[in-house]
Amino acid sequence: MPNTWIVVADSGSARIFNAESPTSALVEREDYSNPDARVAERKLTSDRPGRTVDSGGRSHAYSSDESPREAEERAFAKLLADRLSGARAKGELDRLVLVAAPGFLGKLRAALDKETRKRVDGELSADLVALTPKEIHERLVARLHPGASPH
Repeated sequence: MPNTWIVVADSGSARIFNAESPTSALVEREDYSNPDARVAERKLTSDRPGRTVDSGGRSHAYSSDESPREAEERAFAKLLADRLSGARAKGELDRLVLVAAPGFLGKLRAALDKETRKRVDGELSADLVALTPKEIHERLVARLHPGASPH
């Protein structure tokens, strides 16, 4: 039976569960926190833009259309994606289900490498990270496996 990981996340925290089958209980295996997601945007910014050096050795101010909050969220999505990629490479996961807050799901999906993206077996755009494993499981079964019993 394939080893399925369910990632339930938002920009501030993530929980990773295992499931033996689509209708079996979820077992929490890991959790992650992104405390910077709760920091006021003004505290994430500095007085001056960062600097970068081009190939000719010239220094330039860094500018981006991405806000500091968006950069934090992208970095958190990358951290999670790297963990999932590592698990896939080690054979720890066969299938992957992504459940993330609407504003974070796209960032998480974009951060996944090509081989890990191939393992995604379902997605749900919903903020369920604060729910109990039983509540998450009931919502997943209802949305991803209609007609199946969550028990």
